[in-house]
Amino acid sequence: MKDSPPFCSLLLLFLIGPSLAVYGLSLSLSLTHTHARGRNLISIACLGNPLRCFFFADGPLYDYSAYTQCKAVPESPLYNGGIISGQSTRLASGLNISGASSRHFPAFVLHNLTANTIYSFSGWVKIKGANSAPIKASLTADNTTFQCIGTAIAKSRCWSFLKGGFVVDSPSDLSILLFQNVDTSNANITVASVSLQPFTDEEWRTNQEYKINTERRRAVIIHVSDVHGDILEGAEIKVEQVSREFPFGSAIAKTILGNLPYQNWFVERFNTAVFEDELKWYSTEPRQGKINYTIPDQMLEFVIANKLTARGHNIFWENPNFTPAWVRNLTGGELSAAVHSRIESLMNKYRSEFIHWDVNNEMLHFDFYEQRLGPNASLAFFRTVHGSDPLATLFMNEFNVVETCDDANSSVDAYIGRLRELKRGGVSMDGIGLQGHFGKPNPALIRGVLDKLATLELPIWFTEVDVTNTFDMETQAKYLETVLREGFSHPAVNGIMLWTALHPTGCYRMCLTDNNLHNLPAGDVVDNLLKQWQTGAVTGRTDDHGSYTFFGFLGQYQLIVTYANRSANSTFSLCRGDETKHFTIQLL
Repeated sequence: MKDSPPFCSLLLLFLIGPSLAVYGLSLSLSLTHTHARGRNLISIACLGNPLRCFFFADGPLYDYSAYTQCKAVPESPLYNGGIISGQSTRLASGLNISGASSRHFPAFVLHNLTANTIYSFSGWVKIKGANSAPIKASLTADNTTFQCIGTAIAKSRCWSFLKGGFVVDSPSDLSILLFQNVDTSNANITVASVSLQPFTDEEWRTNQEYKINTERRRAVIIHVSDVHGDILEGAEIKVEQVSREFPFGSAIAKTILGNLPYQNWFVERFNTAVFEDELKWYSTEPRQGKINYTIPDQMLEFVIANKLTARGHNIFWENPNFTPAWVRNLTGGELSAAVHSRIESLMNKYRSEFIHWDVNNEMLHFDFYEQRLGPNASLAFFRTVHGSDPLATLFMNEFNVVETCDDANSSVDAYIGRLRELKRGGVSMDGIGLQGHFGKPNPALIRGVLDKLATLELPIWFTEVDVTNTFDMETQAKYLETVLREGFSHPAVNGIMLWTALHPTGCYRMCLTDNNLHNLPAGDVVDNLLKQWQTGAVTGRTDDHGSYTFFGFLGQYQLIVTYANRSANSTFSLCRGDETKHFTIQLL
């Protein structure tokens, strides 16, 4: 997937105000590259609209290119190799790694890595001696332990793309970037087109803001006239965003029922909800045949009454620890009948009520149903659910896909492989669910994984975001902000759900507030970001063309126009699109 040219950077976004006469002015994207000491200098670019002018400075523009198909010939390295282009030395001998054989592993020596720098890494891998093998790229800096910075499932007859990266906590004079097998195969690894591109924190944040402004916002021109078509100069304009297009929400539990302060707090912030436990099989049918939907019915009433949307979580869970005890005792035909009854009951009850269904939760890590009903059990679940609720998007939902690359069960390539199996089996309307239960987040890895998943052109959601409570609250909040900025700024992410349902005893791992609904540090982060990601009050007057221009986040808007003793109210929707949105309103 190609995005912008790989070498350019942007420093500031200037929104030229409505006083600028824009009629007849058309500026196209124009980039001027000047190579200087391995860097590229770019002056200015306007993206087809004078309201969206970007001023560029020395530094890299992030390259979102990614590939999920194995290729006969590797593509050229991103960023022309970055700092791995003659400045690093390929090791020709094997490395002594604890627990590994003495075989030769491809590796690079890296000099002078700097602290608090985000390094985006990519390369192509191929193996000999096995048909396929999971390959991990790792980094050791000075005396620190090995850490995973990216993975790929390599093959023997073609090249596979690996993308990720790392952040080092302290400067490193000498580091080693190493490729090795995750499994016990004796495959020999070959690498090609390797790239390592550093970004300062400021450059990384500027790239995020660039994507937010081009993907989550849009230019609007409001035209005001009278009933005869005559333009009205000097008409007073008031614009207010009343809802967001981007789904941003959280888990809720039955604790929200009857709790009006909690309900108001939730609705003021979020437009989407997911039930934490109340739809799971062990909650709705704790004893065989004793089905009770009273609690989820009441929660759904709250959702509908407040014009929220809701995800369905979940129909089945492959982890036997979260499968009803009575189900674990069933085998063969009895188990088949029970799962069929579960789907029929749930879908008949809630058809068209939920925008998504997590059909078979964590199927990359666990296989309770597939062990007992055969390897095609998940495929049968998806087919049956789709037949029962054909307009719902059916999701895989997994942990440790973006959180880390040390979990071989849920590597990005393993996830992609399972999705493709489902598609070959006839499953439609798939969705990519990334739980997002983070420790310390690795922003370069998160973005690299999203880049690869984006090539599938399926809906991607962060479905259960939180940060472990092994950190203090301030650190927890800081890491949460890192994750949310990565999700919101990536053009392939369609929604973000937090896993912060409030209970009297706290939350699963991370709370946004205390039990009195006073913000904790993580709550402050969420509130601040939501404020940043919504258009504030916009006021002004039409120019001599009878027009007023502004740049707004996607969503629904309320418009009030006043001219002399006349006024008009209207609404309009601002959806994703590259063209300027034109809206015309007439005053009687």
